Amino acid sequence: MARPANGRRFAALARACHPEPTAAVTLFATALAVASARTATGVVAVAAAVGTGQLSVGWSNDLVDRGRDTAGGRTDKPIVVDDLAPGTVAVATATALVACVPLSFASGGPAGVAHLVAVAGAWAYNLGLKATPLSVVPYAVSFALLPAFVVLGLPGHPAPPWWLPLAGALLGSGAHFANVLPDLDADARTGVRGLPQRLGAAGVRRAAALLLAAGSVVAVLGPGHPRGWQVCALAAVAGLTGFGQRLGDRYAFRAAMAVAAIDVALVVAAGTRPV
Repeated sequence: MARPANGRRFAALARACHPEPTAAVTLFATALAVASARTATGVVAVAAAVGTGQLSVGWSNDLVDRGRDTAGGRTDKPIVVDDLAPGTVAVATATALVACVPLSFASGGPAGVAHLVAVAGAWAYNLGLKATPLSVVPYAVSFALLPAFVVLGLPGHPAPPWWLPLAGALLGSGAHFANVLPDLDADARTGVRGLPQRLGAAGVRRAAALLLAAGSVVAVLGPGHPRGWQVCALAAVAGLTGFGQRLGDRYAFRAAMAVAAIDVALVVAAGTRPV
């Protein structure tokens, strides 16, 4: 009987870690590590550090928001519907966070500090900044430091080119606004008053579109000498941005997610080439 119970517990933990963003951020950092010519060991170190950091962020989010999610009737949350004990989530969160520290420093001191500050920013969001006008700041800081972590782990610990953290910050900020768009009504019911919620749906659509489009421009023009396919990608970004602004929130969200995916591809393809 213990084995099925353990299986259900692990499945619930997997659902509670916010698997989609956890996987997306980890894959983004891993792909950037490959593009920047990190060694195989270095790529594994990046994936492990970012993966454990994101697990701690996802689990802590559900742990901190348990009361709000219960009040909001979030039956998709295992911790709300009693599929998962809060103590189990707390242990998993602490384990992931502790593991993240040595795994981050496996890429070197400067890289380790950069990544742990990025993780701390995400935790600060979970612990209260998400409900303030500063809600976008952790996203900007953490996504700026994520590619910096990858570059600082290269031999000699070089500083990242100026455009790389900027593109990351714009991508993270735009993703924050886009992610909130489908949940504005639910957030209003549960009292979440971050910057997007204060701007309203129209403001969120515009902010997400502008930030993500700006991230695309920086990723293409920052390294210099854009290639033909990158110019085509910018044209696609412009088209998707216009499309998303003319239609409702549902399509604006999908358009923003498509632009975010293009941003990620542009940043990874550019690697860490300096100007």
